[in-house]
Amino acid sequence: MARESTIGEQELALVRHIADRGGASVAEAVDEFGTSRALARSTVLTMMERLRSKGYLSRQMADGVYRYRACASSADLLKDAVQRFVERSLDGSVSPFLAYLSDAPELSEQERQALEQIVARLDAAQRKDR
Repeated sequence: MARESTIGEQELALVRHIADRGGASVAEAVDEFGTSRALARSTVLTMMERLRSKGYLSRQMADGVYRYRACASSADLLKDAVQRFVERSLDGSVSPFLAYLSDAPELSEQERQALEQIVARLDAAQRKDR
């Protein structure tokens, strides 16, 4: 099933939670995700079913209980969220995002190195296309 592009912040957090654990029942999601956010069981179930209808989760019966699994990894979900943000909020341009990063005081050494690796990959891909 293809995923819809609309997903809320709380939904993204829930699907990432499920992806990071390799799956969850509703009871597990309520205990591990919903309780700390003061979400009722019915709210968590509604969110999980909405995510399933949007194509972000799948479910399968196991021992009389539905187990939900994310249809993408947590990293892929974040990548998609960033892509939607850039397309919708920045008119498809990453320049404002990069300008923000250049002024971000909390950028760690590890994050800076990751950015340098990304730039190196972009440079290599550009040289290859010439």
